[in-house]
Amino acid sequence: MDRKREILQYISGKGGDIKLLGPVAEEFVYMESELARLRGLPFIRVNPKDPNQQKATPAARLYKEMLQQYANVLKILQRAAGDGPDEEESPLRAWAKARMEKESGNAGEK
Repeated sequence: MDRKREILQYISGKGGDIKLLGPVAEEFVYMESELARLRGLPFIRVNPKDPNQQKATPAARLYKEMLQQYANVLKILQRAAGDGPDEEESPLRAWAKARMEKESGNAGEK
């Protein structure tokens, strides 16, 4: 089974909606393959005359940026599957929601 299908089946198995997630899953799979390719490249360039002089390579920068994007897409897919880290309502959001409901209830009484 290919990776994209595996991801979409996981999301739909958890009750998530997969209608719009095909391209997101495709990007996720692409990033996985690119991260694996980038891991094979050197991340640090060392001056042969002075080993104390080291410099990050473009591959290191690309890896770091893509890893951040990968983590963001993973969060999107987790939320779609209902496994997201933010499934619990924060106390601040609960307070704001209760306040909004109270305000809308008072508006009808005036």
